[in-house]
Amino acid sequence: MSLIQEEEDLLTYCLYFTSSRFARNIAKLADQAIDGELAPSYYYMMLVVHFHPDITQKELSQRLSLAPSTSTRFLDKLEALGWIHRTSRGKQSHVRLTTEGEEVYGSFRQSLKQLFADYAAILGKDESKQLSKSLRDANEKLERA
Repeated sequence: MSLIQEEEDLLTYCLYFTSSRFARNIAKLADQAIDGELAPSYYYMMLVVHFHPDITQKELSQRLSLAPSTSTRFLDKLEALGWIHRTSRGKQSHVRLTTEGEEVYGSFRQSLKQLFADYAAILGKDESKQLSKSLRDANEKLERA
């Protein structure tokens, strides 16, 4: 095997390199489509809270595969903006969107539609859906391992 072929194989078949490159490219599209004052990850958290009002912080962290300290930092920021409200029941913290948070979520949802349209225009609608499903399935397998 030639050095050029070996390099090409490593760059093509190493999931670490290909997924990192893909993540950077998708992040660029997301930054263009999601017009907000925070990184897209904060809005992703709001999406989960929107669909699961009164979710516990522990469950939220699990759904997003975040360390508890990271979710606390994100929630602190969202609460400071007035977009979420936390209540404590016993040892558990429950999270829900405020009225303003629901409005922000609505704008974010439109941005997600634009993001999908942007990458579907490049990759194709069916390939985009299949790739997303494959990545989700692979992530779940890796997280269970």
